[in-house]
Amino acid sequence: MPKQAKGGGIHRWPESERPRERLFRDGPEALSDAQLLAILLRVGRPQASAVQVAMELLHHLDGLHGIANRGLGELCGVRGVGLAKAAQLKAALELGKRALTTPLSTGTRIGSSRDLFDYYYPRLRDLRHEVFKIILLDAKHAIIRDATVSEGSLTLSIVHPREVFNLAVRESAAAVIFLHNHPSGDPQPSSEDRALTARLVAAGEVLGIGVLDHLIVGDGRYISFADRGWLDPDRRAASCPTEETGERIRTASTRAPRAGHARSKKG
Repeated sequence: MPKQAKGGGIHRWPESERPRERLFRDGPEALSDAQLLAILLRVGRPQASAVQVAMELLHHLDGLHGIANRGLGELCGVRGVGLAKAAQLKAALELGKRALTTPLSTGTRIGSSRDLFDYYYPRLRDLRHEVFKIILLDAKHAIIRDATVSEGSLTLSIVHPREVFNLAVRESAAAVIFLHNHPSGDPQPSSEDRALTARLVAAGEVLGIGVLDHLIVGDGRYISFADRGWLDPDRRAASCPTEETGERIRTASTRAPRAGHARSKKG
């Protein structure tokens, strides 16, 4: 940081060192996280530049992920950040999340578990609680819509098969995919996850609604029940290996199985 930053605003810095001018000259990728945040903050506080305030935000809230994950009140806990600035930061970070996701609109066909991960990971990665989602599909396995079934605490999301399939029946879904996050970052399914999935698959079989997959999203990795073959009736009763780690993000060259397409006729 330039010496001029220690006591006063950025306007006192040499133009070559000011974040906005550096962005004009070198592009946004050349700026540090603190400099990019400073552009959003615009001004700091008495005796502290916007860059200094940004550095304090990053330090006290554990980086950009922490800022994205905290409420407005926690952002305002850093001197020099009021509600207006906190709202600007949250809006910018949310736009960044949305820019990273490809559209998952009505009529889109799900080709693989990776398609689902690519779409939902940016939306779920910073959450501190579990969110359980259902993706409703028509007879051709094109998306009707998705919905949040349940939101829980850090470690618990309560899901009842009746609530899940009421929605699927109302929307005339022919098949469904389930998806939830693990805030701990480890996508390894718990015994509760496995038991819930078995109950949901069984309920779907009774109603004639196929369960094509259950995806658990962790930190940069995920596990697909369909990819692992854990939705097959002869394997559902067996416990999944407890020491198995989650799959890393597949690269584009890796051939991903289609998300439960081979199992779609069982519903």
